[in-house]
Amino acid sequence: MKETLTFDFCDITIYDNYLVTVIKEGENILPEYNTILVEVTDTYFSNKPFVYISHRINSYSIDPKIYFEAAKINSLKGFAVVTNNYQAKINAQIEQMFFAKPFEIFTDLDSAIEWANEVVKKSK
Repeated sequence: MKETLTFDFCDITIYDNYLVTVIKEGENILPEYNTILVEVTDTYFSNKPFVYISHRINSYSIDPKIYFEAAKINSLKGFAVVTNNYQAKINAQIEQMFFAKPFEIFTDLDSAIEWANEVVKKSK
């Protein structure tokens, strides 16, 4: 399965075991945005484990409190950040402290996808 959903602040591409989100340039991601994530996950992963992959192509800010809410999504088994940007990696390391599930940082999307598939496989 592959389907792309477009929102004002991001694009989300849905796959079987994971979704890939690309946040648009300059956005400020707030906890209220979790409502959209919950709707997407309820639609595509209601009783199915998945991993959220954040492909950080653009520059934007995130309120780390978003992770407390995201961690409550039962079917969400892990979170991956893909970036080659030094500052984005530092930010992701800080974000890791707010997320109580597996959270990894990668420099390429293929590695993140491989990890996501492993996480989902182990959770079944």
